[in-house]
Amino acid sequence: MAVTAETGTEGARRGQIIDSAIQLIAQQGLARTSLSRIADKAGISKAAVLYHFRNKDELLDEVLARVLGGLVTEVGARVDAAETPRDAVFAYLKAMIGHLTANPDHVRVITEAIAIAELAGHNTVRADPSRWKALADLLAAAQSAGQMRQFDTKAVAVVIGGAVDGLVGQWIAEPEFDLTAAVAELETFIDRATELR
Repeated sequence: MAVTAETGTEGARRGQIIDSAIQLIAQQGLARTSLSRIADKAGISKAAVLYHFRNKDELLDEVLARVLGGLVTEVGARVDAAETPRDAVFAYLKAMIGHLTANPDHVRVITEAIAIAELAGHNTVRADPSRWKALADLLAAAQSAGQMRQFDTKAVAVVIGGAVDGLVGQWIAEPEFDLTAAVAELETFIDRATELR
């Protein structure tokens, strides 16, 4: 299907609205981010925002799709480029931390979305089994290839995921925190904890 100038313009406008929403949510939180403020940030009318998104919830869904989609794409590409299953585990770790620290606004959007979900009674968001399944699968593949010792992959994936959350959160709270050194320590920890004996 050919893309017309109008659909290209509409796509660009939707992207502009999503970008503005991401910036505002990161700066002032989701509760204070109204459609009117998003429209002001994007330099358009609220009616123009509503032309592209029926309501704030639909816009938030698109914001989360953009933020999480970018993360999944980058991490997936790095994992796919790894030479061995063991290398893929460390590629996942580096790509995850690298992407999140390169996009601090995205971290704040994810944090806001989790907090809102928990306030709404969805208190299992942080413990959702699918959250660390990809990493658990990578660990299992490294075990199957004989590159890591046997251990509970789910438990170790949750531990690594918690460490990633902690490191990125510390870096956001304290920008002078030496994240590079911390990631190197985490890699050493994972390497020693999973090495064949």
